[in-house]
Amino acid sequence: MMGRRRVPAGPEVWVVCREMIPAGSVFAFLAEHRARLFPLETFADMYAPVNGRPSVPPGLLATVVVLQALHGLSDEEAVAALRFDLRWKAACGLGLYDQGFDPSLLTYFRRRLARSSDPDRIFAAVRAVVEQTGVLAGRARRALDSAVLLDAVATQDTITQLIAAIRRVTRQVPGASALVAAHCHAHDYTDPGKPKIVWDDEEARNALVSGLVADALTLLDQLRGQDLDEGAEQAVGLLALIAGQDVEPAVDSDGTDGRWRIARRTAPDRIVSTVDPQARHIHKTQQQRDDGYKAHLAVEPETGLFTAVALRPGAGAAYHEAAIAPSLLAHEHGPLHILADAAYAAAELRAALTKAGYRLLIKPPTLKPAVIGGFTLDDFAIDTAAGTVTCPAGHTVPLAAPGGRYQQRRATFTGLCTACPLRERCTTAKTGRVVTIRPHHDLQTAARHQAATDPAWQDDYRRWRPMVERAVAWLVARGNRRLRYRGTAANDRWLHHRAAALNLRRLINLGLTHTSGTWTLAPITP
Repeated sequence: MMGRRRVPAGPEVWVVCREMIPAGSVFAFLAEHRARLFPLETFADMYAPVNGRPSVPPGLLATVVVLQALHGLSDEEAVAALRFDLRWKAACGLGLYDQGFDPSLLTYFRRRLARSSDPDRIFAAVRAVVEQTGVLAGRARRALDSAVLLDAVATQDTITQLIAAIRRVTRQVPGASALVAAHCHAHDYTDPGKPKIVWDDEEARNALVSGLVADALTLLDQLRGQDLDEGAEQAVGLLALIAGQDVEPAVDSDGTDGRWRIARRTAPDRIVSTVDPQARHIHKTQQQRDDGYKAHLAVEPETGLFTAVALRPGAGAAYHEAAIAPSLLAHEHGPLHILADAAYAAAELRAALTKAGYRLLIKPPTLKPAVIGGFTLDDFAIDTAAGTVTCPAGHTVPLAAPGGRYQQRRATFTGLCTACPLRERCTTAKTGRVVTIRPHHDLQTAARHQAATDPAWQDDYRRWRPMVERAVAWLVARGNRRLRYRGTAANDRWLHHRAAALNLRRLINLGLTHTSGTWTLAPITP
């Protein structure tokens, strides 16, 4: 049952200590407007209407969650602040002697939010305030970007993952412990320590890896066909993934002999930890590699307000920046100027946003020549309507009809490159240059030309695109690049709460107030 009020223990801090709370701070604002920002009806559907004991009021919990996200605190640290910090007590409407509540209530509250029809309602409540103030009216720019957020667990090597996955099966699957004891002998899986081998001995490590993989495959074979519940099925599925992602058959000169070794490659969607199976390797750039998730952001660059956020795994085509971008703009109305770096330059996204009427300031990726310092695609005269391609040497060949999975068109210069004086600058292929034309080629070519030659495009991009870095810096400040939770869903809730808290602080700095039943931005006196 939803709690509706909390009687202060002792004198209410906001009443007796108002002068001690910094004016214009988030604490003072919440002390005055907490009930307006998070009215009871915002959370009514999360609680039974009449059954059970009254809970801690959800408005109080939502206020603590916002302050917790703003200051980057754990549940225990947030409740400690609520007990001993006068600013927190004032913001939450507590009395001087109020002890707060148990930290586990914050976990239960987040769980209620996650299971509700609107898990991001705290972010939505602050976004509604943004819309009512009209601060974004007339601001037609949105900057898109992503930031790497580090996972909350340690990255595990192949041996550790195999052992941990087998142990998880023994915990989750009924009868699996007996199967492991009877059929799996490469390691004592009841021993919490590391395997007792000479770790500097390569042969010993290889033998251990081969034995662990054999144990995993044997266990999977023994469990095949069993009727498993959801938790057991997830444990078995994770073991199957771990057993196959990092290893390959060890092949001698006479063929495979049943042994396994660590593969000389990295799986594209490799699981990095059995503790958080949804975390992934992330390559933000060729030089930067981290483990965790990506925060996808849409920001109004002038004010720095987050208009939409989403946290997704850092690997996989479905979670690429260009794939997530449409969802970040789904709630927007009217034509906008979209600013983004080359990660958002996918042809399909450009075509969709152009069709929707957006003006795009998306940096095109640099074309890579087939020969270092040689000709790029833009050095060829390509007429997609006529279906011809003319190379820098003046040879014209026809474009083939679209085909294949990606509906590409190819122009083949077979035989024409043999005696061409420009061959060394064009191709190293023995049969001659092949030019591949992808869908939306003309749109991408026009974008590259505009970015290279249009001063207005260049000025707008240089002025407004870097402003998103300010919002990213706010997001990861106070140690918040390191996530506190496991799994995509829990961390996505945290990201929305963090963005809501930052938006609220930004609005307060811009003069947010509540007058005549409406959220407005009061003029700030110099």
